[in-house]
Amino acid sequence: MNASLSYSFGIYIRMYHDDHNPPHFHAEYQGCEAIVDLKTGEILRGSLPNKARKIIKEWAVENQEALVDNWAKAIELEPLEHIKGADND
Repeated sequence: MNASLSYSFGIYIRMYHDDHNPPHFHAEYQGCEAIVDLKTGEILRGSLPNKARKIIKEWAVENQEALVDNWAKAIELEPLEHIKGADND
């Protein structure tokens, strides 16, 4: 089960319930996919174009608390909360 957390500038951010450690989220942009560390915004696996990577990293740092809260909810199989996108969507 996954939940769409955010969408901005064509970038989809998702988190999967009962996912594996380390805490992360999934980012998808124009056919590229990456698993991103939710505390640092660094790509753990996969790839994104440079512009999308920079947007996601900045967004992750700015929304770290909400991401950590959602990770805890995902582990407990609880509904996740939407997080505003980098374009304030």
